Amino acid sequence: MRATEGNQDYPFAVTNTAAALLDGAGTVVAWTPAAEALLERRSEDVCGRPARELLADASSWAAVLAQGGQGGGAGWEGRAVLRHGSGGELEIGFRVVPLNDGARGNPARCLVLGAPLDLVARWRQDHAFTHELFLQGRVGLAVFDADLRLLRTNTHLLPYTGVPVDLNGRRLADFLWAEDARIIDDRLREVLRSGSPLIGFNATARTLDDSRGGRVVTIQAFRLQEPDGRPMGVAAVFTDVTDHERSRGRLDLLYRATGALGGSLSVLRTVEDLVKILAPAFGDCVAIDLAETVLTGGEPAADGHPTPPLIRMAIAGAGAEADVLRTGTTRFTAPLAAGTPGPAGPAVRECRGELVTGLGTRSAAPGSDAAPEWATAVRGAHSAMTAPLSARGIGFGRITLWRTGDAPPLDEDDLALLEEIAARAAVAVDNARRYTKERRTAVGLQRSLLPPATSETPALEAAGLYLPADADSGVGGDWFDVIPLSSARVALVVGDVAGHGLHATAMMGRLRSAVRAMADLELEPEELLAHVDDMVLQVAAEAESDDAEDGDAGTLLRGGPAGATCLYAVYDPITRRCVMASAGHPPPAVVGPDGTVEYVELSPGPPLGVGGWPFEPVERDLPPGSVLALYTDGLIERGAGDIDEGMRDLADRLLRADVLGRPLRQARHDIVEGLPPGRLRDDVTLLLARTRVVDDGSVATWLLDADPAVVADARHLVLGQLTAWDLDELAFSTELIVSELVTNSIRHAGGQVRLRLIRADTLTCEVSDSSNTQPRMRRARSHEEGGRGLYIVAQLSHRWGSRYTVGGKTVWSEQNLPPA
Repeated sequence: MRATEGNQDYPFAVTNTAAALLDGAGTVVAWTPAAEALLERRSEDVCGRPARELLADASSWAAVLAQGGQGGGAGWEGRAVLRHGSGGELEIGFRVVPLNDGARGNPARCLVLGAPLDLVARWRQDHAFTHELFLQGRVGLAVFDADLRLLRTNTHLLPYTGVPVDLNGRRLADFLWAEDARIIDDRLREVLRSGSPLIGFNATARTLDDSRGGRVVTIQAFRLQEPDGRPMGVAAVFTDVTDHERSRGRLDLLYRATGALGGSLSVLRTVEDLVKILAPAFGDCVAIDLAETVLTGGEPAADGHPTPPLIRMAIAGAGAEADVLRTGTTRFTAPLAAGTPGPAGPAVRECRGELVTGLGTRSAAPGSDAAPEWATAVRGAHSAMTAPLSARGIGFGRITLWRTGDAPPLDEDDLALLEEIAARAAVAVDNARRYTKERRTAVGLQRSLLPPATSETPALEAAGLYLPADADSGVGGDWFDVIPLSSARVALVVGDVAGHGLHATAMMGRLRSAVRAMADLELEPEELLAHVDDMVLQVAAEAESDDAEDGDAGTLLRGGPAGATCLYAVYDPITRRCVMASAGHPPPAVVGPDGTVEYVELSPGPPLGVGGWPFEPVERDLPPGSVLALYTDGLIERGAGDIDEGMRDLADRLLRADVLGRPLRQARHDIVEGLPPGRLRDDVTLLLARTRVVDDGSVATWLLDADPAVVADARHLVLGQLTAWDLDELAFSTELIVSELVTNSIRHAGGQVRLRLIRADTLTCEVSDSSNTQPRMRRARSHEEGGRGLYIVAQLSHRWGSRYTVGGKTVWSEQNLPPA
């Protein structure tokens, strides 16, 4: 058989069939045009001649006839090698069809149909493929007509509950959900219209009789055509991939849940992100409960202790708010992490979950068949499961999941997935808990090293602000300080240690302590910075020599000029003068009462830790109400421009924040407004101080001769002044203090003595002389007449001390003022 191009498999193309009619003697009686084309031999050359002459080997005629066997009247098939008109050979497959017309007295004739052997083999392969395809049971096969009615299916088209046995002539909508049938029909109709095959299309098939879960099928489809090219239908292959899709969905859910767990170091944010992933993809409602100690960075008790009450920290799902409390406590009967004794003795920890199904059919009354209380917390749930959050053998809480409505019930595979997610979530929660604990410790350390953000003294109103570059850890190396000094004076300090983190914080703590200790000695700013510089050099030397083999040398303080910078200023509210010195630190800004902003012209020395260079002091008179702004370079270097541009921007910010007319605790936030919300390039520290003055009426000064007789005069002068200030309650103690201090100055120093009283937040008594010898308190023996003066002063004073001055020293004593 041979067909024309494009219709070679069409069985009814008779006019195109290569055929020969043989009489009973085997002579060719008729020869079709298709036969002429097949062998390129004309009909007049073949007809009337024996058919054996067509064979390439005429002696094989008997072997060809022997292929008929017992075919008899039913016909038979065989193969033969014929001579081609071109001189070559052609192997064909043929079929002999007896005509049984010998009853009219003629010998029986037969019709021989032939085609090239490879074409016959291919046709047989196609036929066997189609036949076996409808018999196999791994996939569903269906043939639809042009109206998408089923014409032919195999027995495993859709092996689900609710599929009719006889599908011939039915549509998909006759037994599938209308929505599912419509989606599939639309795709098949597109294949029928365009001729483009459908490959790998996934659809859900839910039957009308069993609509809860349904199955996921992959559909492959292609168009079937008539011989003339008109569409006649669609052939489709349905492959059940439900288990594969569920497995892939579980892996995708596990991947997304793992990604969500790594997105934050906050315990609360971690569990909130997780429940949003799990609901509704995994369950209709999901809740996570944690032990209370986890939230504060603590660690729950290990195995053997009672199960702690759990706090519901996160919940997600449709209608979850109405069914499950968002907050509150709950208690599970099962421990957070159960211990199972092993054969070797130690307990082997297990983190097994619990699965409950058939909630709608289980008894609510107490008993063996009663559902656990946690499983019935969501109304309408038909299945639920819970798994502990346990890591390192310690339970941190639980994750619970419910399914409701038409969602398929939970199974053991779902429980295994929840246990895996819970195990990873427990590690994330543990990491977040440890981070919370460490950050609380670091922030607590930082706060303990910094003074209160605001302070009020007779000398000034101060407000500070600190923003770490590392917002996660909350610690760094910048600091500010406001240090009350004697005689109503106050010291302002701003410093910047190179680097960030705990190492910088530790170094900052050492520097702040050193500065406070030096300030307590009443040193001048340039002298104080020189002493601190020596201390930094010693710390650097220790860091280089101590444990150098561990590679940690220099971690506390980087060598060279990048060690630390510091600005130290002392403001005197009586003289209204501010003395300051800088160790590589930016100059402070002064906002005058008239609204002008200018930077103090400093001669900054090198940063702390360089050594060998002096620090130069600068004096500046500050009118009452002036605002002094001290800062670190993180505030003026945060942009892409240079430092000068940053200083101009800071001046503008000071004016826009109205630091002259607003409380500084409010204005400080406006000054740093607009900083990037993420990580800063450097720590930012700002200290604002609005100056005040001690008026002349609150200060009394007398110059006394170096004569013991003036001690009595000094007492009378002081008593008169206290009466004028309405401080008679302090008369007795002040009289004793003045008597002792003046007597000591006259006896040991010589020369003129200056006595000064200052009424501010305390009553300060000062005695200045020309001696550089500091007074020393000692315990006098019982037989000694002197040596008890400073002891009496110390007992009567709130605090007392002495400081060096340009012309000698000043011994001072402070007393608390009586209540108003």
